Amino acid sequence: MWRAAVLAAVLAVAALVVPASTVARTEAALVKVRSAEGLALQDDVVWILAVGSDARPGEDMLRTRGDALQLVGLRPSTGAATAIGIPRDSYVPIPGYGSDRVNAALTYGGPQLLGETVGALVGIQPDYVMVTRFPFFEDMVDDIGGITVTNPRPFADPYLKDDGFAEGRIRLGGYDAMAFSRIRKELAGGDFDRSANQQRVLRGIAAQVRARADEPGFVERGVLSVMEHLDTGGLPPSELFTLARAVASVRQDRVTTCVVGGTIGNAGAASVVFPDVAQARRLGDDAREDARLTGC
Repeated sequence: MWRAAVLAAVLAVAALVVPASTVARTEAALVKVRSAEGLALQDDVVWILAVGSDARPGEDMLRTRGDALQLVGLRPSTGAATAIGIPRDSYVPIPGYGSDRVNAALTYGGPQLLGETVGALVGIQPDYVMVTRFPFFEDMVDDIGGITVTNPRPFADPYLKDDGFAEGRIRLGGYDAMAFSRIRKELAGGDFDRSANQQRVLRGIAAQVRARADEPGFVERGVLSVMEHLDTGGLPPSELFTLARAVASVRQDRVTTCVVGGTIGNAGAASVVFPDVAQARRLGDDAREDARLTGC
């Protein structure tokens, strides 16, 4: 069971991406954004900002607008975990650059600035930022045999999924999982509902990995693939192992999620989300010490 836990940990720390053999090392990157020397797993909450990059081939995914933002907190001593979804079009102050959509911070200053910007909104500075490209997300879901999610409403998209997704428990392969995570315009709640769907997909991936972890060879292949292709930015193996242990401690019955709310409006000619800053701070205050949300 320990090997299975390690696999689940590595996959989650890698933003749940299991690259295929053709995936380049730069398709996933883990960047440390806090200066703390180490993490004490007994009581500390580890915060990882997971970012899905829409970078095109040849573009630097660490300096391209992020398409998905989830601030994930883990508390190993209790097995608690939480995810706070940040709508990508949230219009917020970006240190040194005025106000803009939150995902523009990645373009302006890379993971460090994005972490600082999200931290200012929620009141929690992430310890790490994890950035991955979306196309390889599809490979991961196919590699693990697909996932199951609970969809609260039927929806479709003429470009990504013309036949749509039914309401209830549905099975998703790689492409469908990507589409389920990215469709926005056809959802009643727009960016807010999309962020909630991304959280449903993350739950589905974690459940599928755990379900297959005891299969012969699954653990070995997954761990070796992730470690081979993940760009850790020079982080020492001991720190990666600490993160793996943090994720491995998560209990499914102690996972809580919420998406920061707000209103849709315009900043100049741009359509943006004006986030509910008071709610974002409340969520941060609620989860900061124990990685638990008591309400949404």
